[in-house]
Amino acid sequence: MRPPSRPTGALAACVALAMAVTGCGALAEDDGPSLTLGYFPNITHAPALVGVERGTLDDALGDGVAFDTRVFNAGPDAINAVFSGEVDAAFVGPNPAVNGWAQSEGQALHVIAGAASGGAGLVTREDIETVEDLRGATVASPQLGNTQDVALRSFAADQGWDVDTAGGGDLSILPQAPAEIVDAFDLGEIDGAWLPEPHLSRLLTRDDAHLLVDEADTWTETDGAFVTAHLVVSADFLDREPDLVEDLLRGHVATVDWINAHPDEAQRTVNDHLEAITGSRLPDEITSAAFDRITFTVDPVAPSLFTGAERAEAAGLLEPVDLTGIYALDPLDAVLAEDGRDPVSGLEG
Repeated sequence: MRPPSRPTGALAACVALAMAVTGCGALAEDDGPSLTLGYFPNITHAPALVGVERGTLDDALGDGVAFDTRVFNAGPDAINAVFSGEVDAAFVGPNPAVNGWAQSEGQALHVIAGAASGGAGLVTREDIETVEDLRGATVASPQLGNTQDVALRSFAADQGWDVDTAGGGDLSILPQAPAEIVDAFDLGEIDGAWLPEPHLSRLLTRDDAHLLVDEADTWTETDGAFVTAHLVVSADFLDREPDLVEDLLRGHVATVDWINAHPDEAQRTVNDHLEAITGSRLPDEITSAAFDRITFTVDPVAPSLFTGAERAEAAGLLEPVDLTGIYALDPLDAVLAEDGRDPVSGLEG
């Protein structure tokens, strides 16, 4: 396996939004079977960070398979890379997966497993003591239309507040990159932010910050569970290489099991890999706090994906979309059955 690349943009030239993308196909495979995996330098992508760092995914694919990786910083870039064939599979958040499904009219990708649940929420200044205190405040999200941005806009709608994409309304929502959010909070330019880990814990290290809303508390219909990251695969690759997809899933299941059985060592492994791909480590206290708020699971928490899409539609960030067929969980269920485990479920109908 070649060393992971630094964060990169995706090759988007082959993307055609309203047509089947199988014409783009995967990149040519002249030297035997191969699989390229995309992921983010985020703790919510720990199953990828650990699986690559420990060699578990490479080992599961076998000696005859060339395993490569690409590192991304944004979900749309990762999805475009799936479209173009730059990567065969990728760890992404729910909203990029839904958008990719919608843009390709259900032709480009499938969700094949969960990866992480939880690990997001609203951090505010200490003087914002109640939700009502938020009215008139300026709150950041990582990106317009991303998973946390939709969660924040849905939360505002639940309070009966008007918001818009220009930052107006009863709550001013300002999309910013996570690194910029931390700086903006320190400078007093924003009053809070709805963030995933580890950015959530990084902001909570500020003396004047506190967690006003744990996103898990907003998911009463799923007992606090909600998908933060899951594993998607190119539909074309799944058709061509079903055995490789099952092998990837064996490595993924083994990695999630190991993380849950060895949380302290997993945190060190995550930081080792973050250092390898970004040049820096997270403080141990931030990594530990982030792990405490995240559940690593291969269950995709399918109902939360459906609800998240409905929330994006209500916020005007997504056209109505039929998600029937977005899940392809038979390969995962086959892997789980090998160990006598119960199957997971996707959306029905």
